[in-house]
Amino acid sequence: MAEGILRLRAPLESWRPCLAELLDEEGHAIDQVVVTWFARPRSYTAEDVVEISCHGSPVVLRYALERAMRAGARLAEPGEFTLRAFFNGRIDLAEAEAARDLIEARTLYQARVAAEQAGGAVSRRLAPLKAALVELIALLEAGIDFAEDDVSVAPNEELLRRLEPIARGIEHLADSFRFGKMVADGFTLAILGRPNVGKSSLFNRLLEQERAIVTEIPGTTRDLVSETASIHGIPVKLVDTAGIRATEDRIESMGVQKSYEALADSDLTLVVLDASQPLEPADHALLERTGALGNRLVAANKCDLPAVAEAPAEALPVSAATGEGIDGLREAIYQAAVPQSGDGQQAGFITSLRHEQLLRESLQGLGRAREAVGLRVPHEMLLLDLYSALQAIDGITGATTVEDILHKIFSTFCVGK
Repeated sequence: MAEGILRLRAPLESWRPCLAELLDEEGHAIDQVVVTWFARPRSYTAEDVVEISCHGSPVVLRYALERAMRAGARLAEPGEFTLRAFFNGRIDLAEAEAARDLIEARTLYQARVAAEQAGGAVSRRLAPLKAALVELIALLEAGIDFAEDDVSVAPNEELLRRLEPIARGIEHLADSFRFGKMVADGFTLAILGRPNVGKSSLFNRLLEQERAIVTEIPGTTRDLVSETASIHGIPVKLVDTAGIRATEDRIESMGVQKSYEALADSDLTLVVLDASQPLEPADHALLERTGALGNRLVAANKCDLPAVAEAPAEALPVSAATGEGIDGLREAIYQAAVPQSGDGQQAGFITSLRHEQLLRESLQGLGRAREAVGLRVPHEMLLLDLYSALQAIDGITGATTVEDILHKIFSTFCVGK
C-alpha cells in the first residue's frame, strides 16, 4: 500500500531509510520524504511497519494521512500500537503502561524512570519472586499428584522458609510506591506569609521565571497563582498566596481565605518571614497554625539585609533578591516532601497505584498461606492461597489479565501511540 502513494528512489530494505516522494492522486510530488520499513518481528508492534517521515508542514502531514487512508489505511485507535505490541508478546503489561508514562512525562527524571520501566525494570524485579512462587506451587502440586509414588514434599518449616523471601521482596516493591507516587504525581507546595515578606519574589526564584507580579505595595497578590517547577526531577506545584493579615478590603479578605484553603490542600507549606523586620503578631500566628498541621518549612527571606527578626531556629536564611540560600531551600523542600526510602529509589520502583494494589493483594494471599501452613491445612487448600498470590502478580505483567483492565489502561493513551 505504501508504494502506491510513494515514488521510491531505491527498493525498500528492512531497517534502512530510503528517500522517496509523496505523490498526489495525479502522480505529482507533494513532498520529499524518508521511508523506513521495519520487517516483523523487529518492530515496535512485532508486525511489518512502514514509517513515512514528512517535513513539518501541517498541510503536508494532513494530506499524507488523507492520501494513506484513501489507499486503504485507517487512523489508529488510542494506544493501538502499544496494544498490538502487548498482544504480540513484544512487551508485557507493565512495559506498556510505562510507555504511556513516558509520553506523559513532565520532567526528564520522570522520562528516565518511565524509560527504565518500559525496558522491563519492574518486570525484572518481579521475575525472581514469581519464579520462586511458581517453584513452590509446583512442589506442592507434585506432592498431591504423586502422593501414591512417595514423592517427598517439603516439611512445614521448609514451606515457611520459602515463603519468607517471596513475601519480603513483594512487600519491598509495594512499599516503593510511596516514592514512586511522588515521582509520578509530584506534590503541592503552598507559600504563605504576611504581605511584603517576599513570597512572590521567592515563588519566582524557585520557578526561575517572572510569573508572579512583585511590587512594594502590600496586598499585591490577591488570588492564588500556581505554576509547576521541577526539584530533583519531581514535579512541584508551587502556589503563591495572598498576604495573610487582617483587612477590611473585601477582595483582599477573599484572597486571605483562599490562602488558608491552599494551606489545607497542600502537601507541604513554606512559611516566609522577613528577616530584616521584627516579627509581627501575624507571623507568630501563622507559625503556630502551620506548626500544628505538621509538614512545613520556614524561610527567613531578605537575608542579604541586616538581620533584625528573631526567626525560629528551623528557619532557612534565603534571599529572593540575590538567590542566596535558594539551592539549600530546594534541597530542604525535596527532603521534606519526598519519602527517603532507599529501596524505593533503586531501579524498578513502582509508580502505578494499580501495581501497588495488586502487590498488596499478593501479600494478603501469601499471608493466608503462611497462616495455613501454621495450622497444618491440607496442601490442596494452601495452593488456593498461593494461586491467589500468583494471579495478583500476573495482573501486573498481564499474563492473566482480563479484558476490562486492558480497556481501562489503553483507553488513556493518545491516538496512535
